This record gives sequence, C-alpha cells and structure tokens, in this order.
Amino acid sequence: MSGSSRASERGAGEVAQRSCPSARCEPGATLLGIVNADGTIGYITPPLQIDDEFVQRARLGRDPETRFRFAGSCVEGGCRQWTGSRCGVIDRVLDAAAALPPASVDVGMRTSLPRCAIRSTCRWFAQSGADACRVCPPIATDTTQIASPDAG
Repeated sequence: MSGSSRASERGAGEVAQRSCPSARCEPGATLLGIVNADGTIGYITPPLQIDDEFVQRARLGRDPETRFRFAGSCVEGGCRQWTGSRCGVIDRVLDAAAALPPASVDVGMRTSLPRCAIRSTCRWFAQSGADACRVCPPIATDTTQIASPDAG
C-alpha cells in the first residue's frame, strides 16, 4: 500500500466535486453510518442528508462525530488535511496499515469492501482506490483537524 501503488487521483470522466468521508455533523452533510461498539462504522444504505433538527439532537450527547460518520463536500485547500494535491488523512492511514504485521489486520478488511454510498464521489477512493475502502471503517473523525466553515 505504498504511495506508488495507489490509484491515480485524476482520470477520464472524473467527478468535479469530491466527497469527504470524514466530515463534521452539520446541516446538509450526509449520514454515512453509525459507529459500532468496536469503533468501526456500520454503513447505512441509503445514506441520509441531515438537517438542523438532526444536528441539534445529535449534539445533546457526546460529540456526534464520535457516534456517527458523516460525509460532506471535500474543500481541498480549505482543510488542514490537504497536502496541496491530495487528502493526507487516507495517505497516513494507508501508510500506518502497511506497517502493521499481516496477522494484525482484520481478514475482512483485506478481502471485502464496505457497502458505501459515496464511493463514486469519495475523495479517498479517488486517491487510493479499494485500498482506501478497506481501511475506512475504523477511521474516526477528529473534529479538531477539520477546517472550520469559515476557513478557506
């Protein structure tokens, strides 16, 4: 899973707007899934676009991003994770996964892809293909590392 084996980000017929699979809980975001007790994401199909009421209710408990996974528009340079040409989150996760001994990697992560509703627009999939999908379920959103809505 080194950088050289990752899929090219640009290609014929590329979608102009990519989705960030690790966005904040805010109106208009897409609810991709629910965080399971083991920390992995249980993807929901079809995904749901969340509204003000969902956001208000979700904020009553722990941070919504610790309980749910959201997607939104990839803001590229407006995000702290943007390296100048790609999302650094998935690159770091793939590098860390490549450093793990094979026995410590869940067999399911190596063989099957999650049922994700945004794969066709996903920034991580566009960058790294199926490798990104295999490591996506355990990724938690760290809201301290996401650009604020005023950034940019």
